[in-house]
Amino acid sequence: MTLAPALLALEDGTVFHGTAFGAEGESFGEAVFNTAMAGYQEVLTDPSYAGQIVTMTAPQQGNYGVNDEDPESRQVQVAGFAVREASRRASNWRAQATLADALADAGVVGIEGIDTRALTVRLRTAGAMRAGVSTVDLDPASLVERARAVDGMEGADLARTVSTPVGYEASELVGAPEPTLGRVFRVAAYDFGMKRNILRRLAASGIETTVFPAETPAAEVIAGAYDGVFLSNGPGDPAATTYGIATTRELLGKVPIFGICLGSQLLGLALGGRTYKMPYGHRGVNQPVRDLATGAVEITSHNHGFAVDPASWTRDPDGFAMTDHGRASLSHWNLNDGTLEGMRCADVPAFAVQYHPEAAPGPHDARYLFDEFRTLMEGSG
Repeated sequence: MTLAPALLALEDGTVFHGTAFGAEGESFGEAVFNTAMAGYQEVLTDPSYAGQIVTMTAPQQGNYGVNDEDPESRQVQVAGFAVREASRRASNWRAQATLADALADAGVVGIEGIDTRALTVRLRTAGAMRAGVSTVDLDPASLVERARAVDGMEGADLARTVSTPVGYEASELVGAPEPTLGRVFRVAAYDFGMKRNILRRLAASGIETTVFPAETPAAEVIAGAYDGVFLSNGPGDPAATTYGIATTRELLGKVPIFGICLGSQLLGLALGGRTYKMPYGHRGVNQPVRDLATGAVEITSHNHGFAVDPASWTRDPDGFAMTDHGRASLSHWNLNDGTLEGMRCADVPAFAVQYHPEAAPGPHDARYLFDEFRTLMEGSG
């Protein structure tokens, strides 16, 4: 079988020649890499990857296929997908289609046969870059120039493009909350690009969740008398998600808040902090994070290209950050590069982490945070 040629070009002029799988065509976005050895279907369908061309560092992808149970959203979200080798067959009893089938059905271009190690080294050295992947334009100079014309991720408000258009009950997707834990808490979740496994973990902690579109006014949620508010993950520049910042600021002190990923960054901004774009971000399932409260080191799942700047606030003598809403503990830190990964407010009921405790894919070390949210609501009732 003759495979069609494909081209991946970075804005710095680096070009990778490969072969196409998935859909024919072309797309543009930010080139990033993910270090997970498995979980490609969750990666493909994670809304936080909207606008990004994702390369996987593990050499073979697709060997266990895809199915209708594991997607993290209603569709493939990545702009493009790059791998060393795409498995031709799906070898798993749960498989319903191949990786190539999934990309083709979604109209997403994939490229294989490239040196993903060299691509990853390039992105680690020079940072995430604008890129194009194409089966149509195979002229390297042309594709490079077109990649340079694409808007970058800084200043991009993408949450509104992936959020649910209408609210819904999480039980419609993941079933009823676990009833054996006592009282069932009612939570309003802002969908900035929410992953479905977050809803499953909330339900497992005895939490009934109503999901709201990203731009829902805070007054509407307050009127619903919910026990808590959840701020989801999502794509784009958190500083450009101005409606999310304003909503979070309005909700602080009125209802317990738990945020993940973009939700953590929005909390930091609502507390008067700053965010910055990381050189190449954290994307994978093997990031070590220390919880200062316990000293425990958790191996965690990540997908973020921005972070909260810990220098945003002055510190009191006890080390608390002095925010616009009182003291906050800068509670979780990445042991690879010192990035701030979480915060707990001391004077209002709110906390957040920048990584993904729902772990889809990834380790389960941080699942306790969903129970911590429950405890926060119990203490505020």
